[in-house]
Amino acid sequence: MVGVTGFRPNEPIPLPEAALPREAGMQMPVQDLRSLPDTARTRRRDPHAWMPRLFVFGGAALVAGLLIHEMYAVLTVARMTPIEAVMLALFAINISWIALAFTTALAGMATLLSGRHVADVPPQDGRLPNERTAILIPAYNENAAQVFAAAAAIGESLAEADAADCFDIFVLSDTTDPDAWIAEEAAFRAVLRRPGKRARVFYRRRHRNTERKAGNVADWCKRFGAAYPCFVVLDADSLMEADTLVRMALAMEADPALGLLQTVPAVVNRNTLFARLQQFAGRVYGPVMSAGLAAWARRDGNYWGHNAIIRTRAFAESAGLPHLRGRPPFGGHILSHDFVEAALMRRAGWDVVLAPTLGGSYEESPPSLIDLATRDRRWCQGNLQHAKVLFARGLRWPSRAHMAMGIMSYVASPVWLIFLIAGLLLALQAQFIRPEYFTDEFQLFPTWPSIDSERAIGLFLMTMTILFLPKLFGLAVALCNGALRRGLGGPARAVAGVLTESVVSALLAPIMMAIQSGAVADTLMGRDAGWQPQRRDDGSVPFSEVFRRHRAHMGLGIVLGGSAWAVSPQVFAWMSPAVAGLVLAAALSALTARRDVGLALRRIGILTIPEERSEPDILRRAEAAAADLAEAMGPPREACMRLSADPALLAFHRASLVPDTPHGRGGIDETLVLGLARLENAQSLEDAVRYLSPREKLAVLANPEGLDHLALLPRAEAAE
Repeated sequence: MVGVTGFRPNEPIPLPEAALPREAGMQMPVQDLRSLPDTARTRRRDPHAWMPRLFVFGGAALVAGLLIHEMYAVLTVARMTPIEAVMLALFAINISWIALAFTTALAGMATLLSGRHVADVPPQDGRLPNERTAILIPAYNENAAQVFAAAAAIGESLAEADAADCFDIFVLSDTTDPDAWIAEEAAFRAVLRRPGKRARVFYRRRHRNTERKAGNVADWCKRFGAAYPCFVVLDADSLMEADTLVRMALAMEADPALGLLQTVPAVVNRNTLFARLQQFAGRVYGPVMSAGLAAWARRDGNYWGHNAIIRTRAFAESAGLPHLRGRPPFGGHILSHDFVEAALMRRAGWDVVLAPTLGGSYEESPPSLIDLATRDRRWCQGNLQHAKVLFARGLRWPSRAHMAMGIMSYVASPVWLIFLIAGLLLALQAQFIRPEYFTDEFQLFPTWPSIDSERAIGLFLMTMTILFLPKLFGLAVALCNGALRRGLGGPARAVAGVLTESVVSALLAPIMMAIQSGAVADTLMGRDAGWQPQRRDDGSVPFSEVFRRHRAHMGLGIVLGGSAWAVSPQVFAWMSPAVAGLVLAAALSALTARRDVGLALRRIGILTIPEERSEPDILRRAEAAAADLAEAMGPPREACMRLSADPALLAFHRASLVPDTPHGRGGIDETLVLGLARLENAQSLEDAVRYLSPREKLAVLANPEGLDHLALLPRAEAAE
């Protein structure tokens, strides 16, 4: 059970500008994946869950079975060869995945058109929550003005809704860049100086970002969680409207068994062609997929790591993550923590619910294919790591299904690639290798690799149909929704958007196949993804960088295309969609990363979303707050220079420091010692900035003695 230690009223401590409230800690025990928890509750029965699950999974099995049988018929004109057997197995894996997406979208369309939702969150009706909820914004080397603008915008919108006293906002920093750290403190103080009423905003930076975002949230629970019955988790690029936050808090109060309520955030605020494709797809196709997922998951839902509200006691007592055995990438702390936390909460008897129709929840997306690949590399490792959690004791089968689907979302790419290569090998064998008429095993007829071409064309068309139909389901639902239809620019522009998105996505698909196949291979070879901050602006990527990142993909396309052409023009035509995307990888990646191309389509109303035609208030607030904070903070500055120029900021920084236990050899922080030694040799502050490495600067700025050394150094320009 959760134990409360040192609980005191949640009032600010006497630090400058009240950086943090008084601590109200709680225990968060690490869970054992090999034994059942002692705190498990009795789960509520859901007698109606079997119907949508039978429809989705049974329907997917039926569709996949029919297509697998058709593929078998295509390959078994004569006796099946080993290569054909491999092709059949790979086809079975991928078509099962495609069929599941198809039946999920079909269930989602039926749910949305019928208006029957499992997780409808009732309207606010003027009510306010009785208890205070925390809003957590984890940050890691982000743009400080934008992160704190989100906090300010949310806090001010809550005040306008008379709900400021119902929420506290925490910016939880794991930043390791010293310049970004001091910029965060400057942004925090700028938020507190903004006029007007808002929900309280607090700021905390950890000395060591152990276990990344999961450790960041767990640290908050252990220090402050007892004062807040529930907390909302956002990302650094997330926003939520006040009405949505209030409705979620009321839903948690109304249902004591509800442990986690996940929203489906809309992707907004992006202008590159690549990001606009994602925004449009999320707005048109996303609702049917999320509604279908909610229809079969019901109370066994999933958690996506942000834009969700969580019951603090449920999370603390059941979702403490263990370290997995072995070394990274499969061992160590759990990267994709959200799926596992949801599974552990559900194991303990708490309901985990997806609310697909609850609006007012927003996030941003990577602006380019290269940025998506960087994020995807980390997600790939985290999802594959779930193979070690998949068979943990006591998990509900839907929770295992969520993790298996996450694994399959990355495994599908190398399966597709190997399938293409196997098909090419089959064609090469038929064209250049003399058939093995009679094997060692007695048989009346020779073994000759051949396929039924007419059935193969029919199978291809059927596969493309179930692959494309979810897009049409989403379009149909969008056209039936008046507000959404108008937000997309009307029926004609909505259809044009679907066609544009489908064509460009089809060209990008083989590039993503190659990228994800490489990520899977890297993970299997033991290469850790690390933790790289995300690029969140709309700036284009230099073509030299684009070419460097895609040259291997282009080489793969040339090899596949050349091999296919060597066999026959027919085989080349079959391979041409994949070959075209790979050969043009650098050009497509550069083109889709361009902001001007995306804005040109926006001007003619293609790939637009409702939030662009009628911008939500929270987005306007955040944009205005970011501009105000950037002006108040001034131009980007080096950390020591910023502190030297702002005595009030220096005083706040010094007062906010907390003692840190040395963690080097023999209890000595070698980085700090070296940094202090460099300060001894510095004749000016400019010398110190030039001498210190980023890690040494970080250690010095986190140490009172280091700050004293810096304070004694004169500015070279002042001395002159």
